[in-house]
Amino acid sequence: MIRIKPRAPTRWPSPAAPGRRPPGRALSLGLPTVWGAVAVTYKLGCPLAQQNGLGARVVTSAVFFAVGTGLILHVRRALVRELRQLRKVAGAAQSVLLRPLPPRLDGLNVAAAQLSADRGAAIGGDLYEAVATEHGVRVVMGDVRGHGLPALGTVAAVLGSFREAAHDEPGLDRVLRRLDRAHARHLRERARAEHPSAGAADVENPVAEEFVTVLLLEIARDGEVRALNCGHPWPYLISGTRVGLLTRADPLPPLGPFPLPADLDPVHCGRLLPAESLVLYTDGAEDARDARGHFFSLPTALAAAVRHHPVTPQTMLRTVFTSLLRHTSGTPTDDVAVLVLRNDRTTPGAASRGAPGTARQAPTGPQPTTNR
Repeated sequence: MIRIKPRAPTRWPSPAAPGRRPPGRALSLGLPTVWGAVAVTYKLGCPLAQQNGLGARVVTSAVFFAVGTGLILHVRRALVRELRQLRKVAGAAQSVLLRPLPPRLDGLNVAAAQLSADRGAAIGGDLYEAVATEHGVRVVMGDVRGHGLPALGTVAAVLGSFREAAHDEPGLDRVLRRLDRAHARHLRERARAEHPSAGAADVENPVAEEFVTVLLLEIARDGEVRALNCGHPWPYLISGTRVGLLTRADPLPPLGPFPLPADLDPVHCGRLLPAESLVLYTDGAEDARDARGHFFSLPTALAAAVRHHPVTPQTMLRTVFTSLLRHTSGTPTDDVAVLVLRNDRTTPGAASRGAPGTARQAPTGPQPTTNR
């Protein structure tokens, strides 16, 4: 016989009486009033404050100095407390949006992390997600122009659309179109909220400068990699101790300023063989500079991470972020997000290919530089 232990009744906090301020708010308003009352009472009621002697003036100045210092310290504590609360809320929102990825997805070892340029802020414009679907493992990496709450709203719109479309849409092109529609709809809604008096005249093109770079990857069960890239850096492929770009195909424009072309053909990037890794990142990684203005070399950091023996994605992340913080003296100027996928599947008879960085298809644009 199964016995269920009775639970103690839940005690809900009693609602505050109408018109009654919460204790914390009442205290924050009451203390300045008390300090002001002390100063006024001293000035009007204390005989010493009415005298014009040097000693009386010194005492009066000391009293008002103490009152002013107390008010300043109280206001500072209140502002710090409010800032901490806002950071907690921002951190909770960011953790919901950029939720931790599972360590394994359909035979792929996965690790991802984000580094904020402002250590006091938890809100950034970088986004990433990886999901296992019946079409393969689908991955998105993106970078929203700007920071703060507007960027967070765009991140929420793009990620929310991807998490649904990745399962619903059979083609990677249709996933990208869903992201584009979600981004455009978010900008229209934001324009209506920010400029309600403007009416519907300019809603179709609300903010011309707003855009988001997006990289979509699809890794099939046989390791075949297909990609659609809208203005985002191509990922690096790591095979053994060799590091090179996955492909050198020209990307599409970022989402936002221009409509997507009528024909969206995913780029075929060859196969991700067992023990090979893909490193996706935002441009903050390669745009980071040191005190002398030298750019951070992500390929060099990745090559150093795998020089002696194969490493896990988690170890690779730690190595990259440690090198980047050392390069920037702990003060990066832009947010950085890195996502590593390692193929731990055992696929017999997988087709061989050339060294990483060689063209999987004929290069259609200028060769990107990795050492600046």
